[in-house]
Order: sequence, then C-alpha cells, then structure tokens
Amino acid sequence: MNAYPMFIINVEAAIYNSGKWLIIRRGEQESHAAGLLSLVGGKVEHSEIELDVLENALEREVMEEVGIVINNPIYIYSNYFTFDSDKHVVNIVFACSYQEGNEMPIIKSKEEIDEIKWMSSEEINQNSNAPNYLKESIQRCENRMLGI
Repeated sequence: MNAYPMFIINVEAAIYNSGKWLIIRRGEQESHAAGLLSLVGGKVEHSEIELDVLENALEREVMEEVGIVINNPIYIYSNYFTFDSDKHVVNIVFACSYQEGNEMPIIKSKEEIDEIKWMSSEEINQNSNAPNYLKESIQRCENRMLGI
C-alpha cells in the first residue's frame, strides 16, 4: 500500500474586471464549502491536453461553470487541503482577466453554483460567507497586480 495520498489537482480563476472579482456562491449540495463564496474552478481531468494542462483545465472549468473566456492566466500560488477526511487536494490559483466582448457570466452549472456576482476586494473581505482562503487568494492576486 502506498504511504502517500493521491492528490486531486484543482485550479481556480481569480477573474478581474473593472475593479471587481467574479465570485460564485457554491451550491448548497456541494460536498466541499457548500453555500460559501468562491472563485470559479474545478478539478484537472485525465483527458486534459498534454501541454499547459493547468491553464487548459482552468479555461475549461470557467467555460463550463460561467460561460466566459478568460485572458492571460498568471500563476499566483498553491495550497493544500483535505475534505471528507480522505480527499487530498492541491489547489492552484491563477489571476486572469475577463475577455472584453464576452457574454456576461451566467450560471451554466446549476448543480455547483447558486449565484454569481462581481465583488470588490472590500466587499469580499466584509462578507461573512467569504472563507479566509478566498480572502487570501484575492489579497495575493491584488499584491501581484500591484507588484508587491
């Protein structure tokens, strides 16, 4: 038996446009972080294209969940968490911009998302449904954008 856990690789998009971030409220039936605010994202699948695996997964997840095209994904940081006591996740956060001329974001994955909204960093920080890891991701994205 392998002493090391197998990891789920998850990617998240911090999508920025006109001073606000695209934030979703996760569906109440979700097994992880149900009802909480989150970035758009999801798991890397085995069928991803061989090159730029993370970026392709990020673009696919954004399109599947909210139906928009993103620009210029930039790696920000990664973290690790577990859920359901036996699922080990490496989470990778990218900052990216909303491609102008796109359709407005819509909920395409009604099983996973209850709400979409554009929020400022301040609104996210003051929202009781915003977990600390979301606040950390937004802060790190802003720091990177400002060159801090």
